[in-house]
Amino acid sequence: MQISKVQTPAYVVDEAKLTENLKVLERVQREAGCKILLAQKAFSMYSEYPLIGKYLSGTTASGLYEARLGYEEMGRENHVFSPAYREEEMEELACICDHVIFNSPSQVNRFAATCKAVEGREYAPGRRAHAPSLGLRINPECSTQGDHAIYDPCAPGSRLGVTLTNLEKALAEDPACLDMIEGLHFHTLCEQNSDDLETTVRAVEEKFGKYLHQMKWLNMGGGHHITRADYDVERLIALVRYLKDTYDLEIYLEPGEAIALNAGYLVTEIMDVVDNGIQTLILDASAACHMPDVLEMPYRPPLYESGEAGEKSHTYRLSSCTCLAGDIIGDYSFDREKKVGDRLYFMDMAIYSMVKNNTFNGIGLPSIYVMRPDGECELVRRFGYSDFKGRLS
Repeated sequence: MQISKVQTPAYVVDEAKLTENLKVLERVQREAGCKILLAQKAFSMYSEYPLIGKYLSGTTASGLYEARLGYEEMGRENHVFSPAYREEEMEELACICDHVIFNSPSQVNRFAATCKAVEGREYAPGRRAHAPSLGLRINPECSTQGDHAIYDPCAPGSRLGVTLTNLEKALAEDPACLDMIEGLHFHTLCEQNSDDLETTVRAVEEKFGKYLHQMKWLNMGGGHHITRADYDVERLIALVRYLKDTYDLEIYLEPGEAIALNAGYLVTEIMDVVDNGIQTLILDASAACHMPDVLEMPYRPPLYESGEAGEKSHTYRLSSCTCLAGDIIGDYSFDREKKVGDRLYFMDMAIYSMVKNNTFNGIGLPSIYVMRPDGECELVRRFGYSDFKGRLS
């Protein structure tokens, strides 16, 4: 079926655009000599993992469930980072992950032995574990973000990553602490270009450079908007090559957004038009339920064939059928008057949508479709009452 015929609300992932992004990332891997992992926290549509696995080196997770998903559905390199780990989950994570990254020296000291002890252990019929390579997240205390303070891991007082001061304090108390790890990890960016990564790398070298020579790998996290039109790919490739040549390291990148950037739509239908001083379109899609980043970041999502308020002939405020007064998507203008039953197409809706949506107010989850390269849309998953009830008790 065509996208105009899908049952709303619905996420539609454009496989042709997804593949286009993957080819850019595969080129970076090839020319820079690095490995790129899918950050599942941004995009976990596992029906597309076989396609993604043709181009990328694996997945990265923020906890056990994502780690299991990457292990089961892609089956390539599987990495995990969490600010803290549950003791009862550590053994399973060590069995299914190639890299386990800790947030603090105390977490390293607590769990390193558990991770090493899984070597050779049979954790599934016919499958034996290899002890994962252990890493430590560092905080270079170098903020490069302007408008996204909520996503700044280098903000003062951040809980994410060990600062140089705290690392040196830990080493003073236990000089062998770093002997248990083989890699360092930092994640400081959010939707940024390679110039900001370069700034961060300078800070990492200044503060942690002496430790890089002791490591086997360096993971530079996510937030790299590699597939954005204005991203300086050549600068990224040169930077990765520099790090490899200078420190003899395997380099990892963990973009999430870049993999599915501009590769998805949220299709919605107008249910009513309310005019209480502002003409408002009531949609069957919700910012609070179906695109939470609109309220959390906040931002105004791109909408097909629309303009800024007042730019075109007819201006409307877009909202939803939840009871939340602030469930406002934004103000948009159109060439033609909008009526009940008309459809709207929000763009760039593959990332941080399916992974963050919810059923507040008993609002149903959008169906998920994939748009094949020929433009035909195929239903991947439809949700119902049982998905709402199953989260409650």
